[in-house]
Amino acid sequence: MTDIRTEALTYTAGDTTCKGYIAGAAAGAPRPGVLVVHEWWGLGDYIRGRARMLAELGYTALAVDMYGDGRTAADPEGAGALMHSVLSDMDAGTARLGAAFDALSGHAMVDADRIAAIGYCFGGAMVLHGARIGMDLKGVVSFHGALGSFHKPARGEVKAKVLVCHGAADSLVSDADITGIKEEMAAAGVDFRFVAYEGARHGFTNPAATANGEKYGLPLRYDEAVDRRSWDDMKALFAEIFQA
Repeated sequence: MTDIRTEALTYTAGDTTCKGYIAGAAAGAPRPGVLVVHEWWGLGDYIRGRARMLAELGYTALAVDMYGDGRTAADPEGAGALMHSVLSDMDAGTARLGAAFDALSGHAMVDADRIAAIGYCFGGAMVLHGARIGMDLKGVVSFHGALGSFHKPARGEVKAKVLVCHGAADSLVSDADITGIKEEMAAAGVDFRFVAYEGARHGFTNPAATANGEKYGLPLRYDEAVDRRSWDDMKALFAEIFQA
């Protein structure tokens, strides 16, 4: 088994100090890098765990801090406020995403020519935004992410192959947004795959989703089988894009 090293990684985006978390092999040649962008709750243990899982697959993963100062929320009201502080100022959000990319690509254990990004819920929207604006990513994966667009890419602008892992029973994502992203990606000539997992609701990858849904009256549910299937779909994409 690969010896995994984890550490805090502080970087800056303008006047914002971001407190990320990096996981990767303790030694060896530089590996492909993966940005991991959190849900609306902020960078917590769930996303750190995903970074470690990616490290175990042989990648160097940076769990991104999109809110700055490592801020997290304890309830939906706080999470919504943090999320909207980014979505209402996408120039700042774009800068934070770019700063995370620079921090990861400049790390000694990362092959800067092979970077991808994955995101969950809010994070799914952010990594799709990174693809849409032409960030130098080989691949992007959105897990139960918001699909609306802050930037309509021109044909050829998107460099990444894009995979959207969507819950077919996700009531938080509209049919109009699903149609919209499919049309947008087709018009831009993107290598794009949209997978809708039957019966899956919003939050299907997070084991805490069901309890959070019941506690706060939100349409969330964890689905262990779909969690595994969507992770396998991500692994298949990475095997393709990270071929030496």
